[in-house]
Formats: sequence, structure tokens, C-alpha cells
Amino acid sequence: MIDQRNFHLFQPLLYQVATAALSLADIAMPIRQIVRHQGNTQVLLGHVESIDRHTRSIHVSQVDEPIPYDYLVVATGACPTYFGHDDWQPFAPVLKTAEDAIAIRHRVLAAFEKAEVIADANERRRLLSFVVIGGGPTGVEMAGAIAELARAELAIPHRKLHGQRVQVTLVGAGPRLLTAFPEALVEKARHSLEHLGVEVLLDAPVELCDADGIVAAGNRIEARTLIWAAGVAASLAAKWLDAEADAGGRVRVETDLSLPGDENIFVIGDTAHVINPNGQMVPGIAPATKQEGAYVGELLIRRLDGRSPPRDFRYRNYGNLATIGRKSAIVDFGWMRLSGLLGWLTWGAAHIFFLIGFRSRVMVMLSWLWSYLTTEYGARLITGGNRKQQHEYDRRLVREHVDNIICEREGLEHQRRGA
Repeated sequence: MIDQRNFHLFQPLLYQVATAALSLADIAMPIRQIVRHQGNTQVLLGHVESIDRHTRSIHVSQVDEPIPYDYLVVATGACPTYFGHDDWQPFAPVLKTAEDAIAIRHRVLAAFEKAEVIADANERRRLLSFVVIGGGPTGVEMAGAIAELARAELAIPHRKLHGQRVQVTLVGAGPRLLTAFPEALVEKARHSLEHLGVEVLLDAPVELCDADGIVAAGNRIEARTLIWAAGVAASLAAKWLDAEADAGGRVRVETDLSLPGDENIFVIGDTAHVINPNGQMVPGIAPATKQEGAYVGELLIRRLDGRSPPRDFRYRNYGNLATIGRKSAIVDFGWMRLSGLLGWLTWGAAHIFFLIGFRSRVMVMLSWLWSYLTTEYGARLITGGNRKQQHEYDRRLVREHVDNIICEREGLEHQRRGA
């Protein structure tokens, strides 16, 4: 197993690390610990630079010799996309990796600390404004979590921010949130967001992101903290494999998830363009990836044992879940739909069940229980982040603030002279 990180990350709860509800250790586990009982498994830390299909070998950074393979499973996931506006990235970071979560937590918590000491009311308003871009599950869950965190921060009596107003805005380019859910549940999710104080803007494609905020559908929204949850693109696996890809960069695969023309290479997860027998494309979500991984594992075992292969891969949708804050979630199992507190309990039970490791399950359950009963956040620490980028960001804010003061003074002086 080759990975750029030495740990497995449970991404569905990554936003809770970014909003100080959980610590990173609660949702991550070293890969070697996960496979410690598999004596035939070797774990390598490195970055795949290329795949040579002719020599059946993989070139990995920090590994001197190419790594040969008989069978290869490519599951390199997806990377964020700004739809041709990569210059927005410094202002609107994404939530995809552990480093992203720590950096966003740094930025969110630092905004409250800066607002605590700044005297300018307009700048304080910008610091207490947060914009989440993207109306999918990540965007909805992030916006709700920031609103909950803001309530906890502003409820501390001895802070100067006590009683101040925090503005959290969720911006979606489409006409509705959570397109995978039925309309009735979407409306309940929107109501829960608005109950938390989140402003939901739909049919508002983003036209600009900068240090002052965003422009969406022609309207300016001022905010110092932006978070991008609007979309992803496939990794460069299609280029490595010299394979046909769709418009999103996903590798087109056969019905058994193998690469066309090479039955010894399999592509799964966000990297793969998979079509169900009903003609619909399999969504790039965690349950689909798990089913694809289990399918390829069974296929390889059957092939090595000389048995007939399993039937063509078929994705089965067992349900969709999304949470909004600490007490509300929506659940769609098809045959049963839940919302509110009961939905939240179901959502929590499902996520705890799929966490890897007994310790992680217990720690997350206790953290949620404590947070639910006390509204306290245990991981409210300002750590990590790109210091050079953050310092440059802070200097830019100070410089812009000083320029604004100079312009205001010059304007007042001009008015005085004119009078």
C-alpha cells in the first residue's frame, strides 16, 4: 500500500476538526496499525510519480527502485477545483486533507481573536463574517458547524465579543441545496440552517473571491473568512495510466472496474468513471468507494483461486445523510426518512460505526455527548496553518485597513476645505 500520508483519515468528519468539535487524532489512524495483523501487507510512504504499464512498475518518490506489480488498484481520490479560478485558492481554502482542516481551524478561531482586539467596527464586522461556498453536504455541514461554534464563542461572558453578531452565509450556485436528497428533507435542512442563523443564498454563482470577501450573482459579501466546498476534480491517474478520461478527469473503466485493455489494473473511487447497469453514473462518495473496494478485493481473490469472477459491479445506494449543527440532521434511506434530533442520532450512530478503531469510536462518542450536554468545544486550539501565508494575509489586512483610514481622512479634509 502506497500513500502520501502514513494515516487513514475519516473524511466525513473532517469538517468537525476544522470547527474545533473534534481533534485530528479522533478521526485518523496510522495505516500500519490498521493492517498490523496482515502479515502479507507492506506500507510505503511516498508520492507516486508515474506508472509504467509496459514494465508493470510504479515510480515512487523517496523510493530508489521502481516497485513491480502483478495487479494494481488505483484509488487516488480527487482534488479541489476552482473551475478555472485557481487565484481564488489563497482566499477560499478547501477542506480535503488533515492539513486543510488544521489551517481552516486556525483561520476561523483567529478571526474571533482578532475581532476581540480590533477597534474598528467595520473591520470587526468583516472578521465576524464567514462565507461557505457550495451547497452540497460539506458546505451545509460546515456552515452549520461554524454557526454552532460562533454561538459558543460569543456566549463566553468575559469576552468583548459577548453579544456581538456573527454572520454565516452559505452560497450555492444552483437552485437548491443537497441535490441528492428529496425536496421535503432539503427544506427541513434549510430551516435548521436558518434557525442557527445561517443565511442561505441560492442561484448565486461566485464571480470573485478576494481578501475582502466574494461577489456572487453581482452582489458583494464582505467577509475575512471564506471556505470553498464547491467541487472536486479527479486526480492525475488518467495521465499516469495513459487512459481515456471523462470531462472531469475520471478514468473510464469496464464493468468489473478494470482499465480497458488491461485486466490487471483497477481504478476505483473518485478517480473512476463507473456506470451502473441502469446507465447512471456511480456518485463519487465514500459508500460507493467502499463497495468498489470490496468488489475488487473479492474479484482478485476469486481470480487467484482460479474461480469464476463475480458479476459486474453494481452500486447499491443504502441512503444519504447530512447533519446541520449538534441537534439536527436529515437521513434518507429511501424506505424511511428522518430529520431533526432523531435524524441526528441516526447520523451519529452511522458515523461512529464506520470509524476505524475502538478508541476512535469511544472518543468521538464521548466528545459529541459532552458537546451536546455542555455546548463546550474541546479542540479550540489555534495551531498549524501556513505561517508565511497567514502572516502575509495579516499584513495585507493591516495595510488595507491603514489605506482605508488615510482615504477617509483625506475625504474628510477635502470636505472641510470645501466647506
